[in-house]
Amino acid sequence: MAGMVERNGAGTIISHVGLIFGIAIVCFPIYLAIVASTVEQKDIVSPPLPLLPGGHFIENYKKALLSGVNIPVWRMLVNSTIMAMGIAIGKIVISLLSAFAIVYFRFPLRTFFFWMIFLTLMLPVEVRIVPTFEVIANFGMLNSYTGLILPLIASATATFLFRQFFMTVPDEIAEAARVDGAKPMRFFFDILLPMSRTNIAALFVILFIYGWNQYLWPLLITTDPEMNTIVMGIKQMFPSGDDLADWPVIMATALLAMLPPVLVVVFMQNLFIKGLVDAEK
Repeated sequence: MAGMVERNGAGTIISHVGLIFGIAIVCFPIYLAIVASTVEQKDIVSPPLPLLPGGHFIENYKKALLSGVNIPVWRMLVNSTIMAMGIAIGKIVISLLSAFAIVYFRFPLRTFFFWMIFLTLMLPVEVRIVPTFEVIANFGMLNSYTGLILPLIASATATFLFRQFFMTVPDEIAEAARVDGAKPMRFFFDILLPMSRTNIAALFVILFIYGWNQYLWPLLITTDPEMNTIVMGIKQMFPSGDDLADWPVIMATALLAMLPPVLVVVFMQNLFIKGLVDAEK
């Protein structure tokens, strides 16, 4: 028994050392970005890069937020937040209603329509981007939040996941609601939605990050700098030709761009993990 305890203790130590080493490898580039965002330009372009934070934290972040390079970073953060929230909420709402209709309503070609939705997984945005752009342009939605959000809110994956969850809900629950006189939407809002909250939370985190990281679609439909997203803004901060990049401001912008997705994951981590590993019934 003593030997087993000792081996377990050694194994625990080795596991923790391995975890700490892995975390250090992942976090070291982020730490360097933090350091680079707190020093002056000359400290970055003259190697070696300092390993300790400098004294220009407030100056660099203030310059990024209020001035940026083309437009202030705060404006791009607002644009990205609206786009990511719109995409995440829109995908969840449409997917919930689609899955509800497919599972609980009987209509001709129901299975066919479900598989047609599912087959759209084979058509990423890049494949259908030209006709989608033409439709958005014809409707006058260029340089608008509607144009940024609307083409990306359909989600076959979320529809499939909600469908699979709804199919695990016992039929007795739907029958009891029907006997009590509950209308379909009453059953949806009072029973299915509360049961789906962990699944919704898990999908919200994934879809928010998906919307936040969009680059190609916003790049195509926005020509007004005021509508730039933060991912576009970081790319545009890199100079062309012989111009010098303002690395402290770029690093500060990159860290600010990381903040909203990190906050979403941190504040929703319990529901996110529960939604991935446990389906409430």
